[in-house]
Amino acid sequence: MSNSQGIYESVKKEVGKNIIGYHDIVEDFLVCLSAGGHILLEGVPGVAKTTLAKMISLSTGLSFSRIQFTQDLLPADITGHYYFNQKNQEFEFRKGPIFANVVLADEINRAPSKTQSALLEAMEEGQVTVEGKTFHLKEPFLVIATINPIELEGVYNLPEAQLDRFMIKGKMDYLEKNEELHMLSLKNRDWKRQKVSPVGKDVYTQMRYETERCHADISILQYIRDIVIATRNNELIVLGASPRAGEHMLYASKAHATIHGRNYVIPDDVKYAASKLLPHRLSLSLDSELEGLSKESIVGKVLEGVEVVKRDRSEPRRTDISPKT
Repeated sequence: MSNSQGIYESVKKEVGKNIIGYHDIVEDFLVCLSAGGHILLEGVPGVAKTTLAKMISLSTGLSFSRIQFTQDLLPADITGHYYFNQKNQEFEFRKGPIFANVVLADEINRAPSKTQSALLEAMEEGQVTVEGKTFHLKEPFLVIATINPIELEGVYNLPEAQLDRFMIKGKMDYLEKNEELHMLSLKNRDWKRQKVSPVGKDVYTQMRYETERCHADISILQYIRDIVIATRNNELIVLGASPRAGEHMLYASKAHATIHGRNYVIPDDVKYAASKLLPHRLSLSLDSELEGLSKESIVGKVLEGVEVVKRDRSEPRRTDISPKT
């Protein structure tokens, strides 16, 4: 068992003290943590999106902060601002809640685009710029944003540029019948939540080390490329996947492989990554919407139409390829 796989199992067990089910979201979180990505969680109120995000971050020993997005929230409320210190008679910078390892952007679509844009530089560059001065964020830095799919009033659509920065979009539905009974039994037995403890030291360092050294054959890179290009040539899709989507797919595939005990990527890792990170990046045509096709179903059809390029075993193993000159 690899370190990443052991961490994954330990985090699931630790989170399970307070949260029933949603093991796929725990997996998505650790994939994003290992691959340096961010996650967007969609779910109706009351399914424990906020609690789950906090429990996972605490179990990995990372600092956590929460930002409640509202219509009157300003960018400075996120990044921080300068204030005049009368004692020192000089301006000082007061850091905002974005200066944490894990930042929960709760109901991110309740704030207008101007406020949402405060996250763009942080999510891509790992830094914020305030009044011309750049401040680097803690490493790792991961944004967990939540949205409520049933709210139509008082909310704003996330810009395409911001959606593209989220590596994975996870969905939290209602628990199954037996899981909901298990949850009620847990709350009946333990009135207060149990304390969540970190599963180990330097969890992020261990997982990132294994992810960076995970092998992806040239056939895997070609498979990812072909999937990305297929989304751009599909008549049901108006806006296909960007080059960043292909990059994220590679990193997520490697992270998924490591938490399942492998140091090499297989096509199933790529399929997992594609199903998680492509749907929220795509813009569908009017015909597909009229036919009632979902983004997830279209991604499934794209995956069915793309084959893995089998490498000639007589050729040496390669992890990269350079364009011919």
